[in-house]
Amino acid sequence: MGAEAIRVQCGALYELGLAGKLKHFTLHPDKLEKAADEVVATIRETYPDLAVPPHSRWRHFVLDRRDRWEEHAAKLGVSAQERARLECELAIVSVLLDAGAGPLWTYKDPDSGAEFARSEGLALASLDMFMAGAFSGGKGPGTDAAALAAFSAEALAGGFQVTEDNPLEGLEGRASLIAALGKAVAAQPAVFGDAPRLGHIADHLAGLAGEDGLEAETILGVILETLSPIWGEDRPKLDGISLGDCWAHPQAPAPGLVPFHKLSQWLSYSLIEPMQRAGVPVTGLDRLTGLAEYRNGGLFLDAGVIALRHPKEAAVPHAPESPLIVEWRALTVVLLDKVADLVRKRLKLSAEELPLAAVLEGGTWATGRRLARQKRPGGTPPIAILSTGTVF
Repeated sequence: MGAEAIRVQCGALYELGLAGKLKHFTLHPDKLEKAADEVVATIRETYPDLAVPPHSRWRHFVLDRRDRWEEHAAKLGVSAQERARLECELAIVSVLLDAGAGPLWTYKDPDSGAEFARSEGLALASLDMFMAGAFSGGKGPGTDAAALAAFSAEALAGGFQVTEDNPLEGLEGRASLIAALGKAVAAQPAVFGDAPRLGHIADHLAGLAGEDGLEAETILGVILETLSPIWGEDRPKLDGISLGDCWAHPQAPAPGLVPFHKLSQWLSYSLIEPMQRAGVPVTGLDRLTGLAEYRNGGLFLDAGVIALRHPKEAAVPHAPESPLIVEWRALTVVLLDKVADLVRKRLKLSAEELPLAAVLEGGTWATGRRLARQKRPGGTPPIAILSTGTVF
């Protein structure tokens, strides 16, 4: 169930919202103009030249105006092809460790002594572990299938500086994803090679490029197919294949499932730049959807575009499979497309000049974080979420 299925199934719940038939949310499209104004304000402040980069993991490696990955890469002295392999490995591992950290966790940068939280802290911690050989069995930057398969929560806790006073939400779930990733790499020689290596996905993707380049949907398709074994047994299955970030909802059209693939699409966005730097153009970026996570979803709640029918439900923690969370995320996907159109009109930019990936980065994610900080101490999400470390 790829990007088109995401839009179709989410769109069906959106139409029910317009008709006032959703159980948990009401929809107020007249407030979408206000949300667009907030996003435009964020873009103009952060990118006054309107040269907005795409939303990807690479943005989070830039801390205090230092591109930490680029600093490391400049010293490696490897070919463009090998750099693409390393970047794909770093992106995949880092994104799979990128679920919400929770409000209490921080990472102290060993280099500068500065402390970083949430996405930036998770990015730097994963980069430091990657460069130290934590995913390669001590062989230096990169990954090794066996080392990934043996990865433990204890190793993650040590690398991420987790203690009783510095707890990280979803620690076990994150570590299990990395271990499952190693097993998936070893089991798929057609993609990862006879001497299995995660970075060989860069070679595989390059081989799928056509005359015009590599379709972004092709990247997503490879991710969904090759990484399907890493998701737990609790995820819905279709023809025996785990669907990952895809959940049942009683009002969804047949087959009654709503796919989101947040981490898979976040990962697909994050593989675009490594492929482009390796000389492989990537096309069709807007065919991927917006990311159904709590910053983008929080933007629409905090801007009043959607509202809980029963506001007290916001304080009760909800699991990813709960109908309330599925509704929230489905509305978010559709509203991201709609707000992107409004933002482009205000900035007088085309979809080619400001693709959805740039609207997310410029953008909706940062605006969601800003509004959360204005409305709640610590910038917590507007709805309490039970995080397993494998969805958000």
